Amino acid sequence: MAEFIDREEMEEDDDIISLRGEDGENIEFLDIAGIALSHGYYNILQPIELLPDMADDEALVFKVEELEDGTYKYDFIQDDAIIDEVFAEYNRLLDKIEEEGDDNN
Repeated sequence: MAEFIDREEMEEDDDIISLRGEDGENIEFLDIAGIALSHGYYNILQPIELLPDMADDEALVFKVEELEDGTYKYDFIQDDAIIDEVFAEYNRLLDKIEEEGDDNN
C-alpha cells in the first residue's frame, strides 16, 4: 500500500492526514507522532474510522519521503523489525517527556 498526499491540501487540522489508498479511496488518519531514525522518517498514524480487523488502540507505521515536487510519499510498513524500532523510539521519547515533566514539579 503506497499513499500520496500533498501537505498543502491537508485539512486545517494538522493532526489529521488524508491518504489515498490502493483503491483510490481517501482514508483519514490521526497523526500520532513523527519519528526520525537513522534510516528514515516515519509517521505513526491511527485511522479515524478503524479499518477491518483493527483494535481501538492500534496504529500503523508509514515511512515518509518528500518527493522532488514537494509532495510526500507515505509507504505502509509491514516489516515487524522496523515497526518495533519506531514504537521503541516513540516510547523512549514519551518516557523522556514524562521525566522532564516530573522534574518541573
